[in-house]
Amino acid sequence: MKLSIIKIGGNVIENKEELSKFLMAFSQLEGPKILVHGGGKLATQLGTRLGIESKLIGGRRITDEQSLELITMVYGGLVNKNIVAELQSNNCNAIGLSGADGNTIQAHKRPVKEIDYGFAGDVDGVDSSTISKLLEAGLTPVFCAMTHDGNGQLLNTNADTIASELAIGMSQNYETTLYYCFEKKGVLMDVHDEDSVVKHIDSESYKDLLEQKVIADGMLPKMENCFHALKQNVHQVRIGNIGMLDPKSTLFTTLTL
Repeated sequence: MKLSIIKIGGNVIENKEELSKFLMAFSQLEGPKILVHGGGKLATQLGTRLGIESKLIGGRRITDEQSLELITMVYGGLVNKNIVAELQSNNCNAIGLSGADGNTIQAHKRPVKEIDYGFAGDVDGVDSSTISKLLEAGLTPVFCAMTHDGNGQLLNTNADTIASELAIGMSQNYETTLYYCFEKKGVLMDVHDEDSVVKHIDSESYKDLLEQKVIADGMLPKMENCFHALKQNVHQVRIGNIGMLDPKSTLFTTLTL
């Protein structure tokens, strides 16, 4: 059976109109599906209002105790429950989850090397059997970007990584396609040309694009997650905007080995 796992980017979450369009398109996707979201920018905005300063190094959040409380409220509460409620209005029977719920995603606190990321989690494993039971019951899991360590500690975990690890875990039972949905139409040959989408990337062409510096900066960790998933039996990965959820669309990037 086919399974779609879709990670939604922060720029879509922030824009209510875009989010509504996305959730409508997501609801209409046929077959079992899973949604993964973050909410870092909203957490930063709310933190500013509450006097909690966000600490970022290289685009990654340093999660101290105060920040962990904030993202638990924003990711697990505000963003997750609003998404679930809107999916229900689109006749998509969603259930909001963190990795702690049903012990679905286990992780460990990232060891301190050059940088102490605080309560940041690196994923150890996914309980595919519990998630499969939810899917078989006709429910659509909506995961926020939080995991746990099995000892009562919640952990802030990169949403791209959660989506990738879920796709790997679920590929034991499903033909899994992983979608990274953000504001661009795909990987672009020219960042100034929105339609210059590279439609297909495999291991060989990926090396060429790296050498040409077409893929750089923030796109690098995303692509590493993509190829990591493909090497672990995920069927394919797609990168693009909301349009790629339309069955007739061809303007997005597909990654294969």
